[in-house]
Amino acid sequence: MANRKNGNKQTSPGKFPLRRIQLGLIIAVGGFLVFMVGARPELFLLDRSPVVGFIQIAVMLVGLAFICIGGYLSLTGLWKGNQPSIAAELGVRLVSTGYVIAIFCGLADIFGLGSHPTPEFIPYFGEWQARGVQIAEGFIAIGMLMMLPYSKNPLFRTQKPSTKSAEKN
Repeated sequence: MANRKNGNKQTSPGKFPLRRIQLGLIIAVGGFLVFMVGARPELFLLDRSPVVGFIQIAVMLVGLAFICIGGYLSLTGLWKGNQPSIAAELGVRLVSTGYVIAIFCGLADIFGLGSHPTPEFIPYFGEWQARGVQIAEGFIAIGMLMMLPYSKNPLFRTQKPSTKSAEKN
């Protein structure tokens, strides 16, 4: 975003920054694997507890952070060095807001906001926390969809009215 004001562009406007997109995708896939280690450790033969505890929640949230960062890098690369639209800028903020919601929902017991406060109970990932994280993931997905360069797609371009239709009105 800092490059937008001073006019510096890392790539020419006609070409995709392939390395940036590839790096973003690698980070996102790596984040998904980390997320899966936190969400379903039995898939990797790492399950040691019958409940989802603090460490698993933290690993899941770190994986979600890598998914968000990788998605941001890849989707900003699709703009080919051009200035993103207002919708794309709002999408970035929606992704960030979704991640903050996921952190507070996932770690609600640790922060003392959940139904199982830390001193009396062992914190674990309850039903309401899971729903909160799912809603946050929905915000992240909507934000990433908003970051796509729809205005650059020929299917979404608005066509100028022809002279015949302008004369009829």
